[in-house]
Amino acid sequence: MQSDRIFGLVATVLALAYIVSANQTQISFLTDPVGPKGFPVLIGIIWALSGMFMVLRPDPQPEWPGLRTFGALAFAVVILIGYAYALKPLGFLLPTAVAAGVLSYQISPNPKHAVLTGIGLSGVLFVIFKYALGLGLVAVPKWLLG
Repeated sequence: MQSDRIFGLVATVLALAYIVSANQTQISFLTDPVGPKGFPVLIGIIWALSGMFMVLRPDPQPEWPGLRTFGALAFAVVILIGYAYALKPLGFLLPTAVAAGVLSYQISPNPKHAVLTGIGLSGVLFVIFKYALGLGLVAVPKWLLG
């Protein structure tokens, strides 16, 4: 209960700071009726209400996962950071296939399924992002093609 209340209080204070920051946004003379402040303020209000809810109605004391789970989460974060740095030099397909495969293996340790998931997710996401959403993705780096 105590950890929820502390987290809720921190979230509420951060949300209020976010709302104040959003209200300091400069408005140009060409703006819509809501203006550039509306959406950030709405997000801040929802965030503050959620934080206050955690302060006023906390859950029972949580059962924290073991050290192994935190290690797995840290490993996943390292993989995702490496993925972000690998996208530009290696293109989209290879880093996405590797990252999705490794994370899939971490969820369910079956090498065959992890490889198929990585390759399939990489291809499907590339088609969706490149052709359906029109993003300027590079499939593979130019130096690899020659």
